[in-house]
Amino acid sequence: MEKENLLSNQLHEDKDARGKRKEVIKALVRDPLYVPMKEKELAALLSVAKEDREELRSILQELLAEGELMVTARGKYQKNNGMILTGTFLSNPKGFGFVEVEGREEDLFIPEEYVGSAFHKDTVQVALLPPSKGRRQEAKILRILARGITTLVGTFEWSKKNYGFVIPDLSKLPCDVFVDKDHANGAVTGSKVVVEILDYGGPKKNPEGKVTEILGHLDDPGVDILSIIRGHNLPEAFSEKVTNQAIRVAKEVSEADRYGRRDLRDVTMVTIDSEDAKDLDDAVSVDFDGSHYHLGVHIADVTNYVQENSALDHEALERGTSVYLVDRVIPMLPHTLSNGICSLNQGEDRLSLSCLMTVDLKGEITDYEICESVISVDRRMSYTVVSRLLASEDVPQEEWDQDTVRDRETYSELLPMFLQMRDLSAILRAKRRKRGSIDFDFPECKITLDQEGHPISIRPYERNVATDLIEDFMLAANETVASHFYWLEVPFVYRIHEVPDADRIQRLAAFISGFGLSMKTLGRNGKASGEEIHPKEIQKLLAKIEGTPEEALISRLALRSMKQAKYSVECAGHFGLACKYYCHFTSPIRRYPDLQIHRIIKEQLRGKLTEERITHYQSILPQVAKHASEMERRADEAERETDKLKKAEYMEQFIGECFEGVVSGVTAWGVYVELPNTVEGLIHISKLPGDFYYYNEAVCELTDDYSHRSFRPGMKVKVCVDGSDRFTRTVDFSLVEE
Repeated sequence: MEKENLLSNQLHEDKDARGKRKEVIKALVRDPLYVPMKEKELAALLSVAKEDREELRSILQELLAEGELMVTARGKYQKNNGMILTGTFLSNPKGFGFVEVEGREEDLFIPEEYVGSAFHKDTVQVALLPPSKGRRQEAKILRILARGITTLVGTFEWSKKNYGFVIPDLSKLPCDVFVDKDHANGAVTGSKVVVEILDYGGPKKNPEGKVTEILGHLDDPGVDILSIIRGHNLPEAFSEKVTNQAIRVAKEVSEADRYGRRDLRDVTMVTIDSEDAKDLDDAVSVDFDGSHYHLGVHIADVTNYVQENSALDHEALERGTSVYLVDRVIPMLPHTLSNGICSLNQGEDRLSLSCLMTVDLKGEITDYEICESVISVDRRMSYTVVSRLLASEDVPQEEWDQDTVRDRETYSELLPMFLQMRDLSAILRAKRRKRGSIDFDFPECKITLDQEGHPISIRPYERNVATDLIEDFMLAANETVASHFYWLEVPFVYRIHEVPDADRIQRLAAFISGFGLSMKTLGRNGKASGEEIHPKEIQKLLAKIEGTPEEALISRLALRSMKQAKYSVECAGHFGLACKYYCHFTSPIRRYPDLQIHRIIKEQLRGKLTEERITHYQSILPQVAKHASEMERRADEAERETDKLKKAEYMEQFIGECFEGVVSGVTAWGVYVELPNTVEGLIHISKLPGDFYYYNEAVCELTDDYSHRSFRPGMKVKVCVDGSDRFTRTVDFSLVEE
């Protein structure tokens, strides 16, 4: 333990020293007397020892990536003049690409002739080009600062010329990867492989690589999901060191653990989750005294077992989040913790952090307390059972089915609390709606697989009163905790959702005007100038289109007009929830930001948040927030890909069959149709009746000039399944004429 503490202290010192060195370099290049210098010249000026040169190089690369520095054509470092930007290159299979610059409203367009040897996800430095006729700002890639991808997953094929190539699963890449026969390592045509990039190629040269791992044949069970896991560099098994540490710390709650904590074991509380959930990290309790509700949200105290800078902590930070794929969960923490001592299992003492709130009949939180506690959950409940219990209150007893009768008998003592939960949930939800909180109700899907991983059913996953009330209670706790620590003015990690860009809102407003709809936009002075929009206007728009044919289209466009939520050390508010203060407090088993802020909360409660600790958190939290946001996006992409893959596989059995569907999108190349089970496919424009279709982007309509046949989102159509491709994860439809 003493060695681990020494190592931890050394890590803190190293981080602080590196931060100070970065500040020295930033101050140097900002000095009016500074003359641009090469790396060697900087090293000499700063008296950097030879053994520290690599760290200097690393710091310079970081400052380039952050946009603080730029490099001249002669390799000299200087302050960024604003015309040189740093961002992430996103390639397009047609050869051109885009560069995503943090803080910039719109991506930069990179014409094909200016892409050079940049590869998808590379960190690049670009120069802005003179304005062109195109709507988007164009730029030219100057240099590649860091490679974003070093390995790829794809399907191997032998050519007739005694060499191989890998067709990448990543559809954004414009070309295959050449593999010399000496680098095939036993791969055969049809092998799913991991290939290491040896040469990134260029405008007229394919990248080259070598096969480092054969995952199996593309038709072997499980290889499809494994390919997605490898393709996103998702972690799998925990190291022996991490696993052993989890086993050592996962001890039952002792008297010493309970010391100094609020004992809430006599408070009636439940967990409410899906039937197959294994990591139960939140419990709820509600009591009504006639004028106020007393809401308790109790969250597993994971930090008691995952100490800062331990092997477990480093692994959790690296993973950032648990990943929920269609056939497995890749957890942030080992199951020994996530399904064991950190899971709020029924009837077992557990350590927790509790947010105890007093709520009046208008939904205002009039008082609250955040404390360390020890709890014991009375019952593990499922969304299905709680929903059935609450629904039975509105149905005559003689109409109850056997499941309802059984549930009411089994949970008779808890039913009064569930009714109070329903009432409190309705009050909290009404308050959020009144302030303008936006509720996008897109149906998620439940994909069921057989033992070999083949999909056997796909159905929409419907929300119900039980899922809503848990959501309402978690939101209340998250807001309360965020507000409390904002006013304490201490370092924290917030969940933010910034105000949408004005140009996107203007495009949305112009689009919905074609449907006779409008939105009010406000300037910073409160007058209608089109600069900003209040979330209530989006909420009103969604209410107007509810139940209309265009509901799905406009809802999706409204969602796309918004920015992506992310983690930040700045409390910038949450536009979608229409609140000023918000954080993620309720899921420390599966999200690292929650785990991180639990540490801060406990240090503050114990009076240990000293100036030294505040400085420490100020230095590490920006990177924690940035990395967590990146890992969240990676997880989302992998989850979407596995869903699309299994949907495509599922529809293979229905080729030639016909279904009713709804037009979900219209483009210049065809019509997208969504089936009731959430599977979406494309009717290519070549398969539509008629010959001369015109795409009207303003109203998202595809019309044949001669027959006047048109397609718009929301239309009900009948389609036939023409094909389904697992590799491209697409489904092809044709229109069935009535």
